[in-house]
Amino acid sequence: MSGNGTTIRVLLADDHPHGREGMREILSGAPEFEIVGEAANGEQAVVLAAELAPDLVLMDINMPVMSGMEATQSIKSIDPLIKIVMVTVSDDITDLFESIKRGAQGYLLKNLSPSSWLDYLRAVTLDEAPLPKELAFRMLQEFNGGSGAGKTQRAGKPEGQAKIGGRNSDAPMHTALTQREREVLEQVASGGSNRQIAENFGLSEHTVKNHLKNILQKLHLENRVQLTRYALEKGLVKD
Repeated sequence: MSGNGTTIRVLLADDHPHGREGMREILSGAPEFEIVGEAANGEQAVVLAAELAPDLVLMDINMPVMSGMEATQSIKSIDPLIKIVMVTVSDDITDLFESIKRGAQGYLLKNLSPSSWLDYLRAVTLDEAPLPKELAFRMLQEFNGGSGAGKTQRAGKPEGQAKIGGRNSDAPMHTALTQREREVLEQVASGGSNRQIAENFGLSEHTVKNHLKNILQKLHLENRVQLTRYALEKGLVKD
């Protein structure tokens, strides 16, 4: 997929033709992105995602028949490896938080510049896009506020993410991490980018990427969002 010169296959989901046209125009500025399908509602997005197996879905939050959040959860239950970025005109933290809980990797505001879109989507496909601090804090509030991790899972965690938090094992998986890996994990869960983490520890970005790869493998997780959820659930990140 991304990061090695290959094509990133994208599915667009927006009920407004002008919205899809705008996304097409933005992606046309980057040859690594190939649009493989378009959906006008959430239900179509789920069907096309199953048929086309895209690498990335750009998902409008508010759509008829089935909302973007519902479609996100359904797609993730079909194929957890498909990355989903919510596209919205509002930065309402409640909607964005719910989307992340249902499996989305991030979000984009429709009024951002095309260059910001492309930079962010490249980071998402490389698993380098940090979770915004506001969303990380909201997750921390949920885990510490009496709602409990179990409620978070019942609220719509996709089937493919059921292993987050090591609930299938009594042994805490993070004990397999080295001290440096634990420090990197804490930084990721606090919303740190690869560059920020590298600067904080006096490392190269390449070294940080290697640490992240090792952490994901050891914890049997797939991306930064899952790492953040895991770290918060296990109490590895403090206020």
